[in-house]
Amino acid sequence: MLTVTSCPLIYIFHIPSGPLRAVAVVLLVGLTWLLASSILGGDGSSIVKMIFAGGQEEPTPEPRPHKYKCGLSAPCPPKHLAFRLLSGAANVIGPKICLEDKILISSVKDNVGRGLNIALVNGVSGEPLETKSFDMWAGDVSDLLKFLRPLHEGTLVFVASFDDPATKLNDEARQLFEELGSTAIKDLGFRDSWVFVGAKGIENKSPFEQRMKNSKSSNKYEGWPESLEMDGCVPLRAPLES
Repeated sequence: MLTVTSCPLIYIFHIPSGPLRAVAVVLLVGLTWLLASSILGGDGSSIVKMIFAGGQEEPTPEPRPHKYKCGLSAPCPPKHLAFRLLSGAANVIGPKICLEDKILISSVKDNVGRGLNIALVNGVSGEPLETKSFDMWAGDVSDLLKFLRPLHEGTLVFVASFDDPATKLNDEARQLFEELGSTAIKDLGFRDSWVFVGAKGIENKSPFEQRMKNSKSSNKYEGWPESLEMDGCVPLRAPLES
């Protein structure tokens, strides 16, 4: 009597030789991994991508650094104003003054001028008060004096230079800036780059000031030093007691 023994059915794939053999092996391995991942609850699509990428996972893009007001890398504490100042580049690119993400002075706003570009801000509320430029090459320094003399206690003063900030400065003008907290104003010279934040009635010297001296040996531009950029958080004043 003939006995038939049952056995599991086995499918045998014929793998061709030559270049097609490598392709078939990759496909077979990929299908095996995909099946195993599906059974085990894994992400089959990522495995397939990895296989066809030569076994290397796609790099995860690094997150872009978050920018805060005026492009600062960190937020300012409460009762502080975020600012960014850029002096002009030679006599070509105008300066820029940003306060709390608002552009107060820039070439785009068409309110820049050769010399000193100044923005006044209420030191208690942070409200912008006035912007103006003063030509320190061919202008009249008396216009600058009339602007600075009557400042109220606590008024914040933001300054960015453009081209030449110093030729017409006299002793009184320099003294007024010193009273606002400047230490560089006494040496500020022809075509120097200068950015500064001061305040009327400041008790100490301002920590917000940079100066780049005009020097033939180190100038970035022909006849002018490089542009300066400064940012930070300036504290608001408490309201004055009546």
